[in-house]
Amino acid sequence: MSWQTGLIKTILDPKNLIISTDVAVVIADKYPKARHHYLVLPKEDIASIFQLSKKHLPLLEELHLLAHNIIEVRGENERDFRIGFHAEPSMQRLHLHVISKDFVSSCLKTKKHWNSFNTQLFLPYDSIYDRIKVNGCIERLPKDKLKELHDTPLNCNQCEFVAKNIPTLKQHLQEHYEL
Repeated sequence: MSWQTGLIKTILDPKNLIISTDVAVVIADKYPKARHHYLVLPKEDIASIFQLSKKHLPLLEELHLLAHNIIEVRGENERDFRIGFHAEPSMQRLHLHVISKDFVSSCLKTKKHWNSFNTQLFLPYDSIYDRIKVNGCIERLPKDKLKELHDTPLNCNQCEFVAKNIPTLKQHLQEHYEL
């Protein structure tokens, strides 16, 4: 099994499941990019957002409910989280990210990591749901748009600061957390 299919292996082991329903599970991200980083996955084998259609709207609603449940179970505030999907998924198996906005983590190591959650490479749940409801599917972003988003400067998600590199950004983010 390749690293891209690692999520499938993870959800097959009950000890990894924080919440489980008949249709979906919640797990902790193995390489969290923030203090709180969870993944909500369907039990149904759906490779990515690009396989979703209108028939999946009830499933998406269940995934979203579980996203809110994990925030509540952890005693956190929803306004401190982002809930959404990557526009360019790297792992096989549809998964909804539930990630705190602090981005304080030793696993946050690259500009790609940062931009995948803090640019239009991160698609909020409501945006995906609405697109599927209206259009019946999700279109891939053009390659030139993907490159542009990957090349976006390291803009702080909490203020106007622009970092020159990841270590500087991480130090700056830590300062926000300590306030």
